[in-house]
Amino acid sequence: MYLKGRPITMFMPKDQVDGYSLEARADLPCNKLKLDWVYGYRGRDCRSNLYLLPTGETVYFIASVVVLFNVDEQLQRHYTGHTDDIKCLAVHPDKITIATGQVAGTSSDGKLAPHVRVWDSVSLNTLHVLGAGFFDRALVCLAFSKSNGGNTLCVVDDSNDHVLSVWDWQREDRLAEVKCSNESVFAADFHPTDSNIVVTCGKSHLYFWTLEKGMLVKKQGLFEKQEKPKFVLCVTFAENGDTITGDSSGNILVWGKGTNRISHVIQGAHEGSIFALCMLRNGTLVSGGKDRRLISWDSSYQQIQTVEVPELFGPIRTVAEGRGETMIIGTTKNFVLQGSLDGEFNSITQGHTDELWGLAVHPWKPHFLTCGYDRQVCLWDSSSHQLIWSKSMEDAAQSADFHPSGAVVAIGTQTGRWLVLDTDTKDLVTVHTDGNEQLSVMRYGPDGNFLAIGSHDNYIYIYAVAENGRKYSRVGKCSGHSSFITHVDWSVDSQYLVSNSGDYEILYWIPSVCKQVVSVETTRDIDWTTHTCTLGFQVFGKWLLSLFSVCACPFKVTASLCSSSGLWPDGSDGTDINAVCRSNDKSLLVTGDDFGKVHLFAYPCSQFRAPSHVYGGHSSHVTNVTFLYNDSYLVSIGGKDMSVMQWRIV
Repeated sequence: MYLKGRPITMFMPKDQVDGYSLEARADLPCNKLKLDWVYGYRGRDCRSNLYLLPTGETVYFIASVVVLFNVDEQLQRHYTGHTDDIKCLAVHPDKITIATGQVAGTSSDGKLAPHVRVWDSVSLNTLHVLGAGFFDRALVCLAFSKSNGGNTLCVVDDSNDHVLSVWDWQREDRLAEVKCSNESVFAADFHPTDSNIVVTCGKSHLYFWTLEKGMLVKKQGLFEKQEKPKFVLCVTFAENGDTITGDSSGNILVWGKGTNRISHVIQGAHEGSIFALCMLRNGTLVSGGKDRRLISWDSSYQQIQTVEVPELFGPIRTVAEGRGETMIIGTTKNFVLQGSLDGEFNSITQGHTDELWGLAVHPWKPHFLTCGYDRQVCLWDSSSHQLIWSKSMEDAAQSADFHPSGAVVAIGTQTGRWLVLDTDTKDLVTVHTDGNEQLSVMRYGPDGNFLAIGSHDNYIYIYAVAENGRKYSRVGKCSGHSSFITHVDWSVDSQYLVSNSGDYEILYWIPSVCKQVVSVETTRDIDWTTHTCTLGFQVFGKWLLSLFSVCACPFKVTASLCSSSGLWPDGSDGTDINAVCRSNDKSLLVTGDDFGKVHLFAYPCSQFRAPSHVYGGHSSHVTNVTFLYNDSYLVSIGGKDMSVMQWRIV
């Protein structure tokens, strides 16, 4: 196989030589995947994206999935109609219809236009798709009208002019559009009693728009004696029709109904920015801000109660009314909290806050571990969908693997440091450093006596392991790759290693003496305990191959990569597949790619253009995929979308 002009030679196992045919067609796998659970929430850079539905489900989004989470029953449903990052969400007055807006994206077929999807939260059916070809870059704000039966929808996109448009969404008809602002827009909402009035706010502006004869006419909010804030961050409305705003100066301003002037000021309502305002059913106003305080105000804007959420959860990004006295909060550290102003708030959803790469599964429990650039290591229970523990680290994490005993887990970082944690107590067992570059892969031998560490410095470091993973002594380093190490697998008998590198080399090693093996007779029939290497005879069918040649050697296959159709887009260079994993029963192969897709193949995957089942959900490159120890579930992690997705194998 040729990648970037480099020949990649893969050797066929002896037992397949006689029966192998290039013309044979591989079958689709008998199994499929069903999205079971999504871990995480996007609160860091999104607003007004958390609501309680009458069904008892909390609705929010992460990556390209909208999650409908029934906390009491611990059940999730998922709307998966989007193809890339969702950035905004609005709930119709009927509390059933939902609108969500996504960014422009890319797929293996080309570019994807930003658009709004209107869908039914009971059936999860898409009702309407708006604005494909009209919106630019992304959608940042969405709101349904309140007073005309929710017949209109206002949308702000992320173009240079942040175009505000109003739609008859049922007819998919654009009623009006206008350039809103060349600065950031943070919120847009209809007036509750007049569906012809829309209020927008953002950097240095508050605008009152009136829809008249197909035109949106602007009135600017006048701050007059009040110091103009740098950002107007959120907006809501009082029962009497007044507009209420929260800003970056920590002030709450009230704007008289039908006017663009301030009628009341709560100076210094919060220390720092006010990110969220929520008007409760009983007329109480609740504000939340950067100071992590949630404050309630009566109709005269006198403070009633205040509660501060712990620093662990981060500043309050969005606030929603729950059942009874309950409040639901989304934070900038990607927590969803539930509680009341009288008591404390507890986490109902949490996730990572930066790019994710490390993923490992426990060898005999339904647990898995994730780690990434947010310096957090998290151990999850796939059965209860709960976080078992999390631990903060000094360095950004890149890779992880459990010792075969399950007693400890090794974490590789971006700095060359690696550490071992006790799986039960999360206590630090040991710390070592090898080089000063990122450690792309940590892999214990199946007998538990060795640990192989693949580094970006082109070496594989080998350690002897004793005392159930608690004692480590360096054996040496495997030197021979001319680029960074990407993947490593051990043989079933722990005697051999196979490794892949950034320049598409496949090399074999005897790790106990750190020697390279070049004998084809030795390596071609080795039984590998895992299959995470993206290059190899048993997995090449996932690549789009157009030209094969069987060499004089009857078990040698050479091929060149074509990038004109199939799995790979034009210009594919072989880096598009980030991760591969074979199921423990050796019947399935899963891959994660740069287009946010998880592919499920039958294993072995060694036929030309092998077919696969394809699954979306991630909105960033899928950085890692792995099966749980008993093949009941598959876990995938998205890089920059920071999501963890658990798939049931059906």
